[in-house]
Amino acid sequence: MDRLPTLDEIEAAASLVYRHLAPTPQYAWPLLAELAGCELWVKHENHTPTGAFKVRGGLVYMSRQRERDPELRGVATATRGNHGQSVAFAAALHGLEARIYVPHGNSVEKNAAMRAFGGTLVEQGADFQEAREIALAEAERDGLHMLPSFHPDLVAGVASYPAELFRQVSGLDCVYVPVGLGSGICATLAARDALSPDTEVVGVVSTEAQAYRLSFEAGRPVSTNSAMTRLGDGMACRIPEPDAVALINRGAARIVAVSDAELAEAMRCLYRCTHNLAEGAGAAALAAALQERDRLRGRRVAVMLTGGNVDAGLFGEVLAGTA
Repeated sequence: MDRLPTLDEIEAAASLVYRHLAPTPQYAWPLLAELAGCELWVKHENHTPTGAFKVRGGLVYMSRQRERDPELRGVATATRGNHGQSVAFAAALHGLEARIYVPHGNSVEKNAAMRAFGGTLVEQGADFQEAREIALAEAERDGLHMLPSFHPDLVAGVASYPAELFRQVSGLDCVYVPVGLGSGICATLAARDALSPDTEVVGVVSTEAQAYRLSFEAGRPVSTNSAMTRLGDGMACRIPEPDAVALINRGAARIVAVSDAELAEAMRCLYRCTHNLAEGAGAAALAAALQERDRLRGRRVAVMLTGGNVDAGLFGEVLAGTA
């Protein structure tokens, strides 16, 4: 993937997305504005049928893969949860098998949701990368289509959500978006280029998974030895996608790293100020905005609440301040 989707491509993908879900809301929350010292909008991708933004990409990819391969009988993929829910949800609509590989110790409730959407769960590997490598080998062995975590169809589908934001909220100075493997931020860059070219896009990673920040600084893909954030599992990448790195490095303003402690505080703020549930990665954009509050003072800012799929026990610890 050497370029971002155009507006026409985003709109074509959105037409597939809207067959199965409605646009999500964006609200300016006054209590969050007080905390951040700026006008602060939240894009609520925690309101999708799977509780996260990934479902948009899964719907587009699966529809187009069926067109590319009418004999398709099943897919495999690797995930920490939200991508897997997207794949299971979309595969079920097409009557396809969805085999989903997750690392050992993955979120119990994300695992349950993937099964509930019709996915067959396989727990293998110590982290996402190991699960992904096993999935690749076993998909080839068993004749399943290996569905990637980064692909033009995924990016085009996901871009429907930042496009909604930019159409509803004009004059945004800055938008913060978490970075896992890159579909979300690349989608935001595409929608920004098409609809709001003066808006800065800032990526957010975990301090425990800094591959994309290091890649941004180096101007090339840089891997890390581990990605073991407890709260930010949706950002737990240690080997970045080269195509995503190139696109991010061309279009993003900067990459900010936030700690698990900052994620926990942002999760509490979102619950206290908006009564919305955010998982760690879903709260990362707000955590970064709060970290950069001095540079945002008086500006018009948006944060992407990309998902709300957090285990109840872990969220209890976050609210109690013990996570």
